[in-house]
Amino acid sequence: MSESTTKSKTKRRFDASPESGSLPFDAAKAAKHLSASDKTMAKIIKSVGPCRLELQEMQNAYESLMESIVYQQLTGKAAATIMGRVKGLYKNKFPSPVQLLKTSDEDLRAVGLSGAKTAAIKDLSLKKKEGLIPEVEQMEKMSDEEIIEILSSVRGIGEWTVQMLLIFRLGRPDVMPHNDYGVRKGFARAYNLEELPKPKELLTHSEIWRPYRSVAAWYLWRVLDT
Repeated sequence: MSESTTKSKTKRRFDASPESGSLPFDAAKAAKHLSASDKTMAKIIKSVGPCRLELQEMQNAYESLMESIVYQQLTGKAAATIMGRVKGLYKNKFPSPVQLLKTSDEDLRAVGLSGAKTAAIKDLSLKKKEGLIPEVEQMEKMSDEEIIEILSSVRGIGEWTVQMLLIFRLGRPDVMPHNDYGVRKGFARAYNLEELPKPKELLTHSEIWRPYRSVAAWYLWRVLDT
């Protein structure tokens, strides 16, 4: 199963809780802009209400990406169990890149990681050790495109995973996850389409939502909830 087939399920893990941090932009202003630029989006916003998108804490990209890899293709409960077992190999803490690289594939497989995920977190650890994974402070000075290019070079990390990090961890306001199944399905339902829009079609339409496409995506996910 590829990353693209699990996007709708995996997205749920990134929904922030009330205890999470606030956004670095004005969500009310974003909703007002979206309503003014798109009549259908205005109806969605009126139905759903205020945007409740909030951030999850991210200490560093290395740990967040490792967690993302472990959670791929799994339910939240199963993934949390395996993540706990992985940490259990290192006194219930996230392993450092050096620690992870010294761990045998057999030991990682024994706690529930697949061969692909084992290879992915080792590639992540190697790139972190080599200084190729930026710290959060560095990413704050980088563009969305730069972050996507760097982080998606890690085995097992695709564009969508990085987009979720940009939206729900870094609070970037103008990210459009145009390949996300939930966003496409929400768009089809809201705009009365018989078929899901092609990713390029959704990306083209999203131009009218700039510079708040992350908020537009959040509202399209909510369409499925209602």
